[in-house]
Amino acid sequence: MEFHHFLKYIPKIAKETLPAASAHIKMVPLERLNALKALNPSDLIPKKAAVMMLFYPKNKETHLVLIVRNSYPGVHSSQIAFPGGKVEIEDASLAHTALRETEEEIGVDRNKIEIIKSFTDVYIPPSNFLVSPYLGICQSTLEFELQPDEVAGIVELSLNDFLNDKNVVMRKLSTSYAHEIDVPAFLVREHIVWGATAMMMSELKETIKMVL
Repeated sequence: MEFHHFLKYIPKIAKETLPAASAHIKMVPLERLNALKALNPSDLIPKKAAVMMLFYPKNKETHLVLIVRNSYPGVHSSQIAFPGGKVEIEDASLAHTALRETEEEIGVDRNKIEIIKSFTDVYIPPSNFLVSPYLGICQSTLEFELQPDEVAGIVELSLNDFLNDKNVVMRKLSTSYAHEIDVPAFLVREHIVWGATAMMMSELKETIKMVL
């Protein structure tokens, strides 16, 4: 879909009711599902983070940017994710966190990003983070400048591929809580996107499809 055409749907997306858990659950392995349902929110004292789901034009077509995290000793090593990170003391809001982290990680000027809508928070048990996703748009072509300590690469996903149901697959993966289990995921060329990022992508995809 050409970007100028996608922009016509932005006001509808901004007003659309989010599918929330019904979209998230589609990307949760059965082995994890019961454990998530058993969580008592009042018992949690999670760390907070925010990410940016950023759409922009590339060769006139609408694209969504993802990052490849660097390899490091941790549960999210080398995973595909949205640009973003943990809340810092100087952040005025979660939206500010998403904008600041996007600028720091991939070099996109925060002043060029328009935040359209906040999406449903996702809790990540292994790292005890509650992540707040934001939908943003940048109307100019982007030139990425990666933060080498955190970002190993960029994945540019066209909106047409993102909305294609054939790119939702099941894969055998070993996770922090189980070995070789069936995990629902998004197939993005050679990359498998699963876990919290896939849950956010699922809600974003369903919300967009509701207005098209």
